[in-house]
Amino acid sequence: MKRVLIFSLAYHPFVGGAEVAIKEITDRLDTKEYVFEMITLRFDRNLPKVEHIGNIIVYRVGFSVRGAKVSDRSLPFFCKVAKVLFPLTSFLKASSLHRRGAYNMVWAMMANQAGFGALFFSWYAKVPMVLELQDGHAFQDMKSRQPVLRLLWSLYRKIYMHATVVKCISNFIAKELSGIGYGGRVEIIPNGVDVAKFSAPVPQEKQRKLKGQFGKSEGDIFLFTASRLVLSRGVEDIIHALSRLPLQVKLLIAGEGEDKAKLQHMANEIGVSERVIFAGYVSHNELPALLSISDIFVRPSIIEGMGNAFIEAFAAGVPIIGTPVGGIPDFLFDGKTGIFCQVRDPASIAKAVERYLGDSILMERVVENARELAAEKYDWRLIALAMEDKIFSRI
Repeated sequence: MKRVLIFSLAYHPFVGGAEVAIKEITDRLDTKEYVFEMITLRFDRNLPKVEHIGNIIVYRVGFSVRGAKVSDRSLPFFCKVAKVLFPLTSFLKASSLHRRGAYNMVWAMMANQAGFGALFFSWYAKVPMVLELQDGHAFQDMKSRQPVLRLLWSLYRKIYMHATVVKCISNFIAKELSGIGYGGRVEIIPNGVDVAKFSAPVPQEKQRKLKGQFGKSEGDIFLFTASRLVLSRGVEDIIHALSRLPLQVKLLIAGEGEDKAKLQHMANEIGVSERVIFAGYVSHNELPALLSISDIFVRPSIIEGMGNAFIEAFAAGVPIIGTPVGGIPDFLFDGKTGIFCQVRDPASIAKAVERYLGDSILMERVVENARELAAEKYDWRLIALAMEDKIFSRI
């Protein structure tokens, strides 16, 4: 039995693509062969310090406040301090746990503070380290945007250079590794989707209630996007695209964020506020239902490591529009599994929407091809098997 210690800055209930991936993969691996434990930040004082979530025993450390929300710009001061100190606090916790039951390997989710904690513990315990990369930002861009990284660059590089294997979720991220000089083993294993969950029919009564809740009338076309509401995520470009589209085309947005008020003001300024529906926070379990009442999924990413939400739309049978950036070209093939729009170009978003609306045969072909690709390559069951075969069984 292999004991795996995971280092991650956040975990459930603070969920993004990386956190979803950890749970979906570990839930599908045999508990007779693997023991998974995790060290993460507590953030919210209402959360227990130790909790069993799925197949992982989660240990939460660091300062916390009641009702904390995890966002780079709205994170409470003490939580920001906890994040800075995580390399130390996670190392100390890992060392204590290791004395109670030795680990066989560490799994670092991202080359951030969690990566530093994993690096220090790997050095200390002399155990191999798996580094997982999901961020789509270029390494040199990260270095230029974060002054602290420039000062710690030689140490930061060691997170990569020390890794026994680096797991990347897209070809784009794997190619970026050359920019930091890593020459070790690299495995490309994408994130996935619970195909059965997202492709399952949503009851008509639930769809009817949701349409009533969000004001979808007969003949309306709902564009749908799921994103943290911050400027630079591309949501503003979809809002601007509405002014170029027929009045029955509306935008349903799932998510919260610090720039929500700015986006609402923007929609009001350009005269489309009545066509922009803010659904607020939507749990991952509720996404299939929202997709079922949507007509086109749109995510004009500025940068994207991969984009789980695209694959979820694939499985749900919703045609997608995305930009040719980051890991998106790994699965979006224009006219085959989706349609490309251009970065920061509302006109091209509108054009892509009109392309779908004017060609039902194209839409049907895209939906069929995308569903097939999701089932054949991106089901979490297949991703978990790949992780076991290429990563865990080889360390």
